[in-house]
Amino acid sequence: MKTFRIILFLAGLIIISACSQKRGSKTTDPNSGEISANDQALLEKALAVFQTLPEIAEDEANPITSEKVALGKALYYDKRLSKDETISCNSCHNLETFGVDNLPTSPGDAGDEGDRNSPTVLNAALHFVQFWDGRAKDVEEQAGGPILEKVEMGIPSKEFLIERLSTIDEYQEMFAQAYPDQRKPLTYENIQKAIAAFERTLLTPSPFDKYLNGEVGALNDQQKNGLEAFIDKGCTTCHMGVLLGGNMYHKFGIYDDYWKHTQSEKIDEGLAGITGEESQKFMFKVPSLRNVEKTFPYYHDGSVTELNEAIEIMAVTQLNKELTDQEIADIGAFLGSLTGEVPKEALMD
Repeated sequence: MKTFRIILFLAGLIIISACSQKRGSKTTDPNSGEISANDQALLEKALAVFQTLPEIAEDEANPITSEKVALGKALYYDKRLSKDETISCNSCHNLETFGVDNLPTSPGDAGDEGDRNSPTVLNAALHFVQFWDGRAKDVEEQAGGPILEKVEMGIPSKEFLIERLSTIDEYQEMFAQAYPDQRKPLTYENIQKAIAAFERTLLTPSPFDKYLNGEVGALNDQQKNGLEAFIDKGCTTCHMGVLLGGNMYHKFGIYDDYWKHTQSEKIDEGLAGITGEESQKFMFKVPSLRNVEKTFPYYHDGSVTELNEAIEIMAVTQLNKELTDQEIADIGAFLGSLTGEVPKEALMD
């Protein structure tokens, strides 16, 4: 009888253990095993509004091949794509510094400054439109714009660039390899497609992606506090999805004029500058927050250098909220978890 009771007791322990394992099997952290209820709840909140990066930003209209990417990389770093051969795509979107030049506005081929901050090229292929005002639908269209823009790369015409590149044997070979089915592959459209194909490989998975995949130890306690504050304070109204932004237009300065806080020298009307619509004044594409701690200065005019200051300004102008110093620090720490690694193969050889 005693032996039978012992057997029943042990069987009960096994059943309880199995049930416990089943409850805990929903999400586990590879580093620490089963996660706490608080961690589970926060992860579920995060998964409701954020997604992980894909491996590549594919486009059926511009299939990615190794030959096309190699050509795009060569073009991206080539200063011969500017009129006086002084700058390349990489000059303003430096991949060594997370796809930006860390300047408020960037000098063009002749040294003239642009009127808006150069956004990072990293993960840009996943944005719903390109440029701060969305005037290009995708990276293919975007790639052709700055080359012909007088203040930027200053190439006087498409024909001018085609003629210049046609004298370079290496490009003749690379275009033929990238577009083997075309009799005359060295075209402006193919230049755009090649650069875009290269840019579509510039994705930067971060510790936050590991977190979303269930590795809750990928974020430290302060970053988790910041994530919770980021969600609870309402930042995810605009900064959501795969990129934590980059998927909508929104007015900058809902509760107060933005320039009162950014001390901007110029008042930029954003999307209204293209459409002329009064209702679209001060509307800009919401920037992605991936790699944001590295892509300063901030906003369309690069008017703010410090990330914590930008967080404070956004809370006041967009949410009508004043954050505590600790909340700002925590949110800043969370945003640091969005910093990934630039693909090594994309860097200059």
